[in-house]
Amino acid sequence: MITEENTKEENLENKKKDVQKEFKGFFKSIKSFISDLLNIAEETDKELTITKIKAGIPVKSHNAWVLIFSIIIASIGLNVSSTAVVIGAMLISPLMGPILGLGLSIGVNDIDTLRRSLINLGVMIAISVTTSFLFFSIPLFQDETPEIIARTAPDVRDVLIALAGGLALIIALSRRSEMTNTIAGIAIATALMPPLCTAGFGLATWNLDYFFGALFLFTINAIFIALATFMVVKFLRFPMVKYIQQAKRKRIAQVAGFIATLIIGFSILEFYKLFQKNQYYSHAENFIEELQDKTGAGIINTQIDYDTRTIKIVILGSNINNTQKVVWSNKMKEFNIPNSSLIIQQDDKASLLQDEINTIKNSYVKNQSLIATKDEIIQRKDAMLIEKDRLLQQLYKKQIPFIQLSKEAKIMCRGLQKLSYSNKIETNFNTIDTLVVFEAKWNDSISTNDAKKQLKEWLKIRLKNPDLELVSN
Repeated sequence: MITEENTKEENLENKKKDVQKEFKGFFKSIKSFISDLLNIAEETDKELTITKIKAGIPVKSHNAWVLIFSIIIASIGLNVSSTAVVIGAMLISPLMGPILGLGLSIGVNDIDTLRRSLINLGVMIAISVTTSFLFFSIPLFQDETPEIIARTAPDVRDVLIALAGGLALIIALSRRSEMTNTIAGIAIATALMPPLCTAGFGLATWNLDYFFGALFLFTINAIFIALATFMVVKFLRFPMVKYIQQAKRKRIAQVAGFIATLIIGFSILEFYKLFQKNQYYSHAENFIEELQDKTGAGIINTQIDYDTRTIKIVILGSNINNTQKVVWSNKMKEFNIPNSSLIIQQDDKASLLQDEINTIKNSYVKNQSLIATKDEIIQRKDAMLIEKDRLLQQLYKKQIPFIQLSKEAKIMCRGLQKLSYSNKIETNFNTIDTLVVFEAKWNDSISTNDAKKQLKEWLKIRLKNPDLELVSN
């Protein structure tokens, strides 16, 4: 008995071990699959990637002209609010090169590439802003379009797009076979050119808020693209640039590390600021919507200022009394917008004005209804006139010019002594017809048979009525 129980326990223990081995194998398979799926190091060509990035840094000859013409195309697209034109300009723009060079040079401690990237990026910015400034200096092209206004301030989503786009771009470039479609899509998503064009527009129209806002948006995008490049270069362990002097190498590494730390710190700080700003605007909009629903106030305009923490609303119609103002000012904390001021602009006579507007509106509706009714009556009368005219024409056609006809008949038929006509109505009890009947009286010396036949045929042709009758006495 003891031996059998020991055997059973050993079998059970062996089964547990087998199950554990199977689970371990299963988890190892999943881990291996995920590792193969997300591993970017295997397909990476580091030397080729460095060569391609460095080749895209310089701004000269062809690249300079391509940049100028792409800026002109983008400026036209912004001016006419054509997204398709702006996208076309972004596809041919060489702006991405120096920004990738910045991230790469910091990642591999290449001070020469860092210097070249900064110089060429500055040249590109100067060319872009100057070109767009000259374009928008023409008065014909100085309208503020939605496409321009959309590029005057950064948003937290712009930061996320720039970071994700930069990561996708450097990963696509690091492959042995370049992913052209991916690179083209990233050039559109990161949207570096429109902010520079908007900065030129701000200078041309002396709108410094637009100028600095657009430059700030470009700076945010450029920094996060460079940061993404730096992160991937470090992750893939690109080879560091070696210097003969160890002290120089150490100093350059310290400078590069300091710059990278500044970029990362600035990026995190700006991301946090933009996130806070977006949250404030979102909560303020929810607050305004709730206020309008609960009070029934006719809000016709709103202004939200994050810097001064003020929410200004303009009301037309139902006013908000002082008690309600206090209540809603205190409620701002509940909507996560504390330390903010609520400014309400309204007129005490607004309700009277709204009543007058409603009166005018009702009067206009009544007048339009009367006009529509009159038009309908006129149309009915026109239809009646047309019908009467048609009946009159038919009547004219049925009338016989008897005087003229009798003179002509007298000349044709010399034995004709008397001629008369009448309309005879007859029925077969199914239909009713009206017949034209002529009555002719002849001299006794005239044979009336031939004359009657001749007169009847002539009357039929003359009156275009084959059904008329002729009676002779």
